[in-house]
Amino acid sequence: MRINDFRLECYFAKYEFSAKYLLSSSDCESLKLGDLLQMADQECMALWDDLKLGYTDSKGHPLLRNEISKLYRKIKPEDIIVLAPEEGIFVAMNSILDRGDHVISIEPAYQSLAEIPESLGCAVTRWPVSLNDNKWSIDTSYLQNAIRSNTKLIIINFPHNPTGFIPDPGEFKTIAGLAVNNDIFLFSDEMYRYLEFSESRRYESAADIFSNGISLSGLSKSFGLPGLRTGWLATRNKTVMEKIRRFRYYTTICGSAPGEILSIIALRNKDRIISRNLDLVRKNVQIAKMLFNKHNGLLNWIEPQGGSIAFPHLNEKIHADEFCRKLIDLKSVLLLPASIFNFPGNHFRIGLGRINFPQALNVFESFIDEHYAP
Repeated sequence: MRINDFRLECYFAKYEFSAKYLLSSSDCESLKLGDLLQMADQECMALWDDLKLGYTDSKGHPLLRNEISKLYRKIKPEDIIVLAPEEGIFVAMNSILDRGDHVISIEPAYQSLAEIPESLGCAVTRWPVSLNDNKWSIDTSYLQNAIRSNTKLIIINFPHNPTGFIPDPGEFKTIAGLAVNNDIFLFSDEMYRYLEFSESRRYESAADIFSNGISLSGLSKSFGLPGLRTGWLATRNKTVMEKIRRFRYYTTICGSAPGEILSIIALRNKDRIISRNLDLVRKNVQIAKMLFNKHNGLLNWIEPQGGSIAFPHLNEKIHADEFCRKLIDLKSVLLLPASIFNFPGNHFRIGLGRINFPQALNVFESFIDEHYAP
């Protein structure tokens, strides 16, 4: 298997731990260990105090899978495997796809969603999220026309990274219907689920829709707990789940014992954690809109509908790559240019989930005032 460099992760590896302000992070503000442990009930505290650092159940701790199953309507603990989120993409694609299969993937997207199928010898059709009247949109007729006789998988991600786009109910119903009616697997990256700004746009998980639906989720984004490395795959397709379990023996084999107990605590306090993070994102959206409107000769705000990211447009003749590079060099503020997502537009990703967002935005504005004042 040969695979291209992961552009986003290479970019972050260069700057993430040296930049003073991470203004492009896709996760919400992380909880401190002590704050999370204070949320533990008696059962979880006993599990934590008595924890042995041995191997864990390769499917995931039974209590953890039970808590995860509560997030779904039809999924049972046995329909879930716990693994790192990126590992989930890698393992699922290797378990579902064969060389010569056709895949349709939302674009732009987290690179591995399409990169891994291509590395496996699959033909991949990119299904674009496009900008129309300053709103992100999709064309479901494009998806329908892209389906071939050998299409095995449709890949979606809502709320969408990097735009924060969520389709309307009719569009989502069409997507699901095309997968169901054509007997195509539907892989749904749901890492930003529960950060929808309107609950009416929180759609049913792919794993709940039909047996060939596979949902990827985890605690990295909406829960703000990426350091736990806890994610999961959920599907009611028993054959696929067995393949995933067997393939996973070639990756991490099992999860982290401390991470699993901390994940149980987080899921038992999901309403509290999600509410805190969603409130933070909503406040930061309003702060960002004010700054972008103030500098609308240079910056164009495009409203996200969910998630902890947005993908605004740079109106100046300067290219986003140069703009972001100059910003990190002069102000130690990290943004992600659209080229990292192999997207041709002059956009950049901004993260909306961090507590220090106002301070980072102030430094960002000083950069604009110093170098791009009218």
